[in-house]
Amino acid sequence: MNLHIVLHEPEIPQNTGSIGRTCMAIGAHLHLIRPLGFSLKDPYLKRAGLDYWNNLELSVHEGWGRFRDAWPEERLWFFTTKAQKSYDEVVFGDSAFLVFGKESRGIPNHLLREKTQQCLRIPMAARARSLNLSVSVGIAAYEALRQRRFDGLSATDPEKRL
Repeated sequence: MNLHIVLHEPEIPQNTGSIGRTCMAIGAHLHLIRPLGFSLKDPYLKRAGLDYWNNLELSVHEGWGRFRDAWPEERLWFFTTKAQKSYDEVVFGDSAFLVFGKESRGIPNHLLREKTQQCLRIPMAARARSLNLSVSVGIAAYEALRQRRFDGLSATDPEKRL
């Protein structure tokens, strides 16, 4: 599967570091869209990503327009608490771009309004405002991978079998 995780203006380096670690572990390409709320040299980013960060397929884009210029034809799936449709109601296909917004505000409304049929939510209790960004990415990414029967991923490490 050709899986891409897109973070629109992420603010917290620990979240982005954890997401980078997840992306490396599942073979996903991580896209960061500026402005970022931290430096890519931030020690918290590196600590959360551990030694995985050096093996990560990473692209940094100078704004949403530059990202779309680089990937104009790709279908995007926007994860937002404002969506009506749940993430488990769609088929992501062979190539999936999963888009997540900044921790404090999510994805800007003007981007969501352009693609309402591609807006998805992760169900949660009504009293919850939102999930942690890295948790949301993990849920969505593994659903996309599950739909493709985890193609390309090892079920177990032969060195770690019981």
